[in-house]
Amino acid sequence: MDFFATIMFPFKWLVSIIMVGFHEGLTFIGLPAASGWTWTLSIIGLVLVIRAALIPVFVKQIKAQRGMQLLQPDLKKLQTKYKGKTDQLSRQAMAQEQMAMYKKHGTNPFSACLPMLIQMPFFFALFQVLSGISTNAKAGEGVGAMSPGQVVQFDESSIFGAPLSATLLHGGGGDSQLAVNILSVVMILAMTASQFITQKQIMAKNMSEEAMASPFMRQQKMMLYILPVVFGVGGINFPIGVLIYWTTTNLWTMAQQFFVIRRMPTPGSPAAKALADRRAAKGLPALSVLTGKKDEEADAAAIAAVEPKIQRVQPQRKNRKKK
Repeated sequence: MDFFATIMFPFKWLVSIIMVGFHEGLTFIGLPAASGWTWTLSIIGLVLVIRAALIPVFVKQIKAQRGMQLLQPDLKKLQTKYKGKTDQLSRQAMAQEQMAMYKKHGTNPFSACLPMLIQMPFFFALFQVLSGISTNAKAGEGVGAMSPGQVVQFDESSIFGAPLSATLLHGGGGDSQLAVNILSVVMILAMTASQFITQKQIMAKNMSEEAMASPFMRQQKMMLYILPVVFGVGGINFPIGVLIYWTTTNLWTMAQQFFVIRRMPTPGSPAAKALADRRAAKGLPALSVLTGKKDEEADAAAIAAVEPKIQRVQPQRKNRKKK
């Protein structure tokens, strides 16, 4: 067993255990055990479990992203301070000040990638499980927590006539080849489009002008177009079951981002202005996007925090007589 296989071994077992659990539950309520739709719903159940477990990570990601938004003016000043200085000491000093700034505000520029990075082992584990289905079915072996019988069931299952373990490059052959080609292309387009729309709505609606002008965001704009192409090209090698998984998780992300952008937008972004306009049209008081409180309450809290410090300084009479 090579190093990568050793790392992926527990993830393969976890992925297969969740899928088998959902499959047995769906079979218990009356769905056919060998049906491709039963296994498809099991894959969707896997997505729901993983994404629900990642909600705390997503919350941290949102906080870190907002911290990055608030940092933009300071980052701009720092860049102006070291503008034109290309010597090693200046570059090192700038990097140290920048890292100290990130640490102080509890954020970093790579926070947006955290949920995706955590998901990648599960994605590769599912890819390995589904890619080995046909081979293991012929050998009469199980895959992870899937028994040999369940492996054969999955290998023979299909939706719209396309086997779940088939890929665009290595289709089911025979009568199912056309179904595999059509469904794979549709799923690849859905996967790449949902990923592109999710990132696009963040940049178009939930970024302030200062954030959009930052060098980091220029890199993000490049990734906006590069990542869908990478996944689209790679998708021709993905089993249909993997395409279902990735499309489902992209749809979850898109819906999650839509909710956050609409209800808790980044300060200074077009979405924040739209939220303020909606509340004003309904005659509601403005909300502080960062705290979720009314602006009046936030101001009162800020005043209450400052007042004790002011009251500690008591005026002394200079001509006070000693008793």
